[in-house]
Amino acid sequence: MNALMNNYQPLPISFTKGLGTRLWDAAGNEYLDALAGVAVTNVGHSHPRIVEAIRDQAGLLLHTSNLYIIDWQHKLAERLTGLANMQRAFFCNSGAEANETALKLARLYANRKGVRQPLVVVMENSFHGRTFATLSASDSPSCQAGFEPLVEGFIKVPFGDLIALQAVTQTHGQRIVAVLVEPVQGESGVQIAPTGYLKALREHCDTQQWLLMLDEIQTGLGRTGRWFAFQHEGIVPDVMTLAKALGNGLPIGACLATGIAAQLFGPGSHGSTFGGNPLVCRVGCTVLDIIEQQGLLANAARQGQALLAGLREALGNHPAVRSVRGHGLMIGIDLHQPCRHLMVEAAQAHGLLINVTRGSTIRLLPPLTLQALDVAMIVKTLRALISSDQSLVGAPTIDSPSR
Repeated sequence: MNALMNNYQPLPISFTKGLGTRLWDAAGNEYLDALAGVAVTNVGHSHPRIVEAIRDQAGLLLHTSNLYIIDWQHKLAERLTGLANMQRAFFCNSGAEANETALKLARLYANRKGVRQPLVVVMENSFHGRTFATLSASDSPSCQAGFEPLVEGFIKVPFGDLIALQAVTQTHGQRIVAVLVEPVQGESGVQIAPTGYLKALREHCDTQQWLLMLDEIQTGLGRTGRWFAFQHEGIVPDVMTLAKALGNGLPIGACLATGIAAQLFGPGSHGSTFGGNPLVCRVGCTVLDIIEQQGLLANAARQGQALLAGLREALGNHPAVRSVRGHGLMIGIDLHQPCRHLMVEAAQAHGLLINVTRGSTIRLLPPLTLQALDVAMIVKTLRALISSDQSLVGAPTIDSPSR
């Protein structure tokens, strides 16, 4: 009997150890991890410096609560705000909690402005978490089903569509207080914002006196070849959320803010029992050290470009493939036909761990430590699997263009 609640449908495999870009199962079989725990283990599995930091800190102090000063929390906040050119940080335990924090900042901002029924602009096909507010801000009917009524206060526009944003500005501008957006929509199939879109959002939010809030939970901390995806456009958001890679497997989330958004919280207005404990914050600092000292930002950009080019050369004209797109080491291969279980299991049988999102998009999120031989293995394996699966070749399925 399974004592776990029936939330997940895990594959029939369990891993016993990992090192760098590789995982091993109980039978000793080796796998190239091209998913990194869904963009979490950015510096690789069992990195010796992460292991050392956990071991040492566990023998010193794990938890005191935020009733007391936590030195490692202050160090990590200083590092992150410095890298992002922002001012203050709040630590929690997950990406959903980080986004909840951002949404609470938006409500406080509305209160300060005297907006009684505030709206936050969010994007079609977005995903921000599974708490009530973040679920309501997301555009995922399958995740929302059964949890109605959802939290009010969100208005959706198509991702990347500035004309649609102008339209809602005309109709609801007096109630809008913020825009919440992912620079790259990961869960909806690696949908990449058009060049200049984030900069245009920054300018529009400035004009309207709205907060620009970026969900960088999946894109942050080197995934796109920069510390944060917004840095490709030379802007700074008012609020940014992080999680996933910050702890390389330990649960930690962060909400960074600057300007007026950094001044909205006061003592008692928000909190977290476990948020920012000494262990996770020390590991977070160690993750930043590793990324800097091993040159992983440049490596992510270099290997991401090589992987995208290799996949486009191998699959760009394949009849089963709709498109191949990517930003750094965040790559989606969009197929014409659904392929979720067959493709994941077939890749696993060939020693490659991948993910399929929205039913027909192969998503690759390998560690930032990926090397040229790993890139070649991914390209070779996926080319062989897609070419050998006749069920993927046929008339395209009918769906919305953005999905």
